[in-house]
Amino acid sequence: MGTQPHLLTVVTFLPLLSVAALLLLRAEDHVWMRRIALAASLAEFAVSLLLVRGFDAAEPRYQFEEFHPWIGQAIHYHLGVDGISLFLVILTTFLTPLAILCSWQSIQEGVKGFFISLLVIETALIGCFVSLDLFLFFVFFELTLIPMYFIIGIWGHDRRIYAALKFVLYTMLGSMLMLVAIVWLYNIAGTFDYPEILGKLQSGAVLLAPRTELLLFGAFFLAFAIKVPLFPLHTWLPDAHTEAPTAGSVILAGVMLKLGTYGILRFCVPLFPGAAHRMAPAIAVLAIIGIVYGALVATVQHDLKRLVAYTSVSHLGLVVLGIFAFSTVSIQGAIYQMLNHGVSTGALFLAVGMLYDRRHTHEIKEFGGLATPMPVLMSFFLFICLSSLALPLLNGFVGEFLILIGTFEHHHAWAAWATSGAVLSAVYLLWAYQRVALGEVTVEKNRALPDASTRERVILVTMALVILFMGIASPLFTSRMEVSTNNILLQMQRPQSASRPAAAPGTVAEAAVKERRVQQ
Repeated sequence: MGTQPHLLTVVTFLPLLSVAALLLLRAEDHVWMRRIALAASLAEFAVSLLLVRGFDAAEPRYQFEEFHPWIGQAIHYHLGVDGISLFLVILTTFLTPLAILCSWQSIQEGVKGFFISLLVIETALIGCFVSLDLFLFFVFFELTLIPMYFIIGIWGHDRRIYAALKFVLYTMLGSMLMLVAIVWLYNIAGTFDYPEILGKLQSGAVLLAPRTELLLFGAFFLAFAIKVPLFPLHTWLPDAHTEAPTAGSVILAGVMLKLGTYGILRFCVPLFPGAAHRMAPAIAVLAIIGIVYGALVATVQHDLKRLVAYTSVSHLGLVVLGIFAFSTVSIQGAIYQMLNHGVSTGALFLAVGMLYDRRHTHEIKEFGGLATPMPVLMSFFLFICLSSLALPLLNGFVGEFLILIGTFEHHHAWAAWATSGAVLSAVYLLWAYQRVALGEVTVEKNRALPDASTRERVILVTMALVILFMGIASPLFTSRMEVSTNNILLQMQRPQSASRPAAAPGTVAEAAVKERRVQQ
């Protein structure tokens, strides 16, 4: 079990130290700003790997815990990680230096503010994944909005103000409802500490009436569903992605959207299992609609970046479906697919951003035949597309297969409909690649486009190696998630007098063992 004191605090707040260093530099000293930001993000990634080294995969409790009084007697500085949050922290620290590298030349104005925003959002995202106090989680959850608003609104494209305001308004609506639910839960349980609240609910010391549980679940779920985003709350996402700079899209798709699926799995399902079971069929329907709708809309897009944005609606709908199948296998697949989506979709946005740096357009009709002048970049682009459409031996296949097989065991129809998303993903991604890369060069100015630079090749090779590693060595990840996944299902048990009957003794544990055998 991880016992290194203050390691989580260091991982969470180390990026802010580099912010202080950036503030000391002169506004025109762009070279050192980039160097300090990159060095700090790489150091952050290296330190975060200590979490993997010290993590005990057999320990169901939170690890690397830190607990200190913060505000009065009710609010605490309580941090910890388990198999669910561990790799989401690593994903955040991995993508941040790549986001900085891809902005090395494209960001020429307001350089200091841009890199400060990236480093602040890194701290806020990690804080969300490691917070075990509901109030502390809410503080970090809201903190993610501010730097992303500036990244889109200042360094975005033509309609950046519209997209930034839409992003903030949607998210703030859900956040306010979640805050009301957090305060309501505090009045019932007498604490903001998440493990303590969960323990009281499991022991029967705190009972929630069915109506109260449903309202609390609804408030939490709406906040996270907007963040996912789940259909029909997705309309802010394409605008935000289309107008954001490349680094903003990488962080938004790669990590920030995972706050939604993580919040559903961490808070909605264990705290309110009765309401989660009651609402599961309706949520599954919305998830399936999102899978199919997102894929169909992506197919007809003429803007390449907007096409990639709609893939997130489809792929994350599959993650939500896996969570609400309430199967060990499907939930493990959902967690792994969060990581896969972060890597694959982040890589897609990086490749699209490299094209934009050359042509300053995302219109597919402005490309065509790019494999001739840019064989290296287009080869990596194809590899990333194959990853996103879940080709076997690449990362996307593992997550999607676990979700579908875990869902099929309990809900045949859900899995059958969701499978259509895998088919459609091949359609829109391969068709997009055909129009961008294959055939004759259709626009004369594209003949002289330079191929991937050394910096860009470093980014692409790194992403390709991670995609291949996650596809081949998936047990290194899923083995560390298994105990925490089973623990989620055990936490959903409630005493007979609570809002729903308790499961028969050993039912959940026996089901977990059975599903583990299926997975093996």
